[in-house]
Amino acid sequence: MKAGFDPHTMKFSVADLLDQLSYDQPVLQTTLAKILKLSNKADKERLDLAIDGLSKLGVLSRQGDEGLVRYQAEDLIDARLRCSSKGFCFAIRDDGGDDVYIRDHQLNHAWNGDRVLVRVTREGGRRRSPEGGVQCILERSTQSLLAQVERQQERLVAAPLDDRMLTSIELPADAEVHVSEESATTVVEVKIDRYPIAQHPAQGHVARPLPLNAGPAADRDLLLTKAGLHERPAAPRASVKSPPSKGRTDLTDQPSLLLCSWQHRDAPPLPAVYVEARDGGCRLWLHAPSVAERFGQGNSLDLWIRDRADAICLGEDWQPLLTPALTKACRLKAGESSDALTVRLDIDANGHLTDWEFMLSTIRPVADISTAQLRALAERKPKSRSIPAALKPIKDQLGQLETLMFCADCLMGHEQSAGAVALDLRPPQIDALGDLRWADPSGQAHRWTDVIDRTDPNSILQPLLRAADRAWGQHRAALQLPGIAWISSEPDATVLTDVAKTAVALDLPLELDDDGSPTAQELITVFAESDQRRVLEQQLSHALAQPQFQAELKTPETSDDDTTDMSAALTPWCCGSLSYAQLANQQVIQMLLNDGKDRPNVRQKERLNLGRRGCADDLQWSLFTGAQEEKLTNIVSQRLVQRLNSRRRQVLELQRDLLAMVQARSAEPLVGQEAAGHVSGVQSYGFFVEVGETRVEGLVHVSSLNDDWYEYRSRQNRLVGRKNRRAYQLGDQVRVRVIKVDVLRNQIDLEVIPEPTADEGDNNADSSTVESPEQPMAVTLSGI
Repeated sequence: MKAGFDPHTMKFSVADLLDQLSYDQPVLQTTLAKILKLSNKADKERLDLAIDGLSKLGVLSRQGDEGLVRYQAEDLIDARLRCSSKGFCFAIRDDGGDDVYIRDHQLNHAWNGDRVLVRVTREGGRRRSPEGGVQCILERSTQSLLAQVERQQERLVAAPLDDRMLTSIELPADAEVHVSEESATTVVEVKIDRYPIAQHPAQGHVARPLPLNAGPAADRDLLLTKAGLHERPAAPRASVKSPPSKGRTDLTDQPSLLLCSWQHRDAPPLPAVYVEARDGGCRLWLHAPSVAERFGQGNSLDLWIRDRADAICLGEDWQPLLTPALTKACRLKAGESSDALTVRLDIDANGHLTDWEFMLSTIRPVADISTAQLRALAERKPKSRSIPAALKPIKDQLGQLETLMFCADCLMGHEQSAGAVALDLRPPQIDALGDLRWADPSGQAHRWTDVIDRTDPNSILQPLLRAADRAWGQHRAALQLPGIAWISSEPDATVLTDVAKTAVALDLPLELDDDGSPTAQELITVFAESDQRRVLEQQLSHALAQPQFQAELKTPETSDDDTTDMSAALTPWCCGSLSYAQLANQQVIQMLLNDGKDRPNVRQKERLNLGRRGCADDLQWSLFTGAQEEKLTNIVSQRLVQRLNSRRRQVLELQRDLLAMVQARSAEPLVGQEAAGHVSGVQSYGFFVEVGETRVEGLVHVSSLNDDWYEYRSRQNRLVGRKNRRAYQLGDQVRVRVIKVDVLRNQIDLEVIPEPTADEGDNNADSSTVESPEQPMAVTLSGI
């Protein structure tokens, strides 16, 4: 079972099977076969085999004629496998528990990204992760991969380009045509026909060759293939519904604004906003495009969107989440009336949410706000009476824009006082990055909060959307409604300490004591006035865990005080065209506003405003009928959230790869040339250098530093020459020569052009006080 049970020959995964079983209600095997759409004898035999194997593992049991029941196996951990290029593999738990280290012989043919059941074999210690072994592969992550075809003795194999894939795949004889002497420029997509099992290796076939130098579109196709996102099913034939007009608040007289930095025609529609000053703070209306009202929950269109999970920005192109017809129907346009889901937020001068109200509405935005207009506004002199040409179309809205920025600043300040980590790590402004140059308005692209960029409309939207998400999180909790929350973990204290030591080594005013690590906020304050701020914030970003979605099925009691932790209450809903998680939350909102029971019976004339803050205090009856409750609970599930988290990881990795490839392409013309840069990272095997405005990062390998023997001093985060005492540390300005650019692997090789040091001659003249170079060199190359 441990080595041999694998779903590669089945029409279903083990995860699909387990999802249909309950912990208390038996399910007949015949019913299970119907749910999984298994009709022929061979598929049913495979189901029987899977059930037998899972029974032996203690995951489920047969209850005689009553059916199958799933066990809560406490000694088995549901996790996702993450391998590194160095051969280390860990099982990453969704529940936030300790990662489990998996040795090679305990992988049992599981691959990077697979969802697995792990049994812990050795408990962890203070400085050691627990260890375990893979007992069952629940779901395979990789169905195809990028590889190069190689001839090994008499076999043809595909060597994966992803060095986290610790295997090779046997190919049939017809793959011979893809073997080339110039193998570095020959890439193919390989589809898996059989996963490895027992002594039998993996098998596959070449689906298609992929060109490496055929332009940006080919690069995008290559990266989509690498991420497994290149094949997406066609949309079902489904009509788009019109939202009901009854019960909507008419806000068409409100001069709301459309802020959007994205320029591609397929970019997802974003909310409109309107703000006015009020009692030292402001009153903000946020109008989200009403997506959830336009199709039925659980129908073919809903399931298709759920499978896509995310809109994917590919720089100069998009893979939208919604169909073209649905996108067109939802998009808000200046001068046109549209249906929306609206929240009114009252915000005081300290950024606290003091009141809110959710409603269905009809709006008519008055203007679009672009990056060019915000740049003109930022460059305009405060007391200037003239209006730049770019601002004339929105001259009547300039006062509202100023209030909007004040509102964003108040909210941002409140978030930071509550523990949010705000970093200024915006991407380089390379034209080839297209819409990836701008902030993600949902704030879900990074592990940190983006510092507000006053020339980027999406950046200004970020704190406004988070405030709306926070309001719904608290409102949902008060009404005990399900939702998908966006949860962040605490920063890694070990990494914070390492970053603090680096700051001290750079003579920044930071004192370390024995009481523990400094907070991320303390480090940011120290970095603010440093010339090395960017590289230090990059190091700090590694201490932050990637937030993930979490299913809130039974909401724990939470405080209605907005001074509580920011991340704990975020339930994103404003951008239903960006991710299915937000769309699912939007479905819950529209069910509350459309179907929620706002009075105990028809004889009661006074209705309860279910969208108003505090309404739960006056609610003395059931909000929904039994059928509506069942429909509501079907919107959110643990399995759905697992899939959404998995897809989110794929999308973020794809976008990181795309950024790296665009930067590498920009470095190709620099091969053989010198360039100025600064040290962005130091390791035992060399140091990384960011070059030019594109911020492309390359490696100066320690073996190329042939002027001396260099020691790696981890506490100071620097490399130091034994004889000449030349040091390379974080933030140093250096000149380098670009030696090689490998676009496919995003690897750039550099060599440093050393500047002569003042005492270099003295060091060379008197070598008697220098350690002998015949001693073992302190540099290790294992980290390459």
